[in-house]
Amino acid sequence: MVVTRLDSWLSEFGAPRRAEVQSPDVAGLLSDLERRYPRLRHRIRDESGSLRRFVRIFVDGVDISSLGGLKTPLAPTAVVDILHSIAGG
Repeated sequence: MVVTRLDSWLSEFGAPRRAEVQSPDVAGLLSDLERRYPRLRHRIRDESGSLRRFVRIFVDGVDISSLGGLKTPLAPTAVVDILHSIAGG
């Protein structure tokens, strides 16, 4: 099972801070999380299914933007961190 860790802001939408998901890629993992925790829908991905610009996803410590994006494959032992950016001034 892929270990998925969400930051505290995302966990405010009903998901636990840590979840185990079985998925071949990041897109499938997100779909499973959104199915389990409907309040996450449109918090991580927009209405078109693209990753929101203020969300970063890391697979085993590497940002998926430098891998295969949402199509990044997941090993059964992968650790996925989903974080949102903080903006301000």
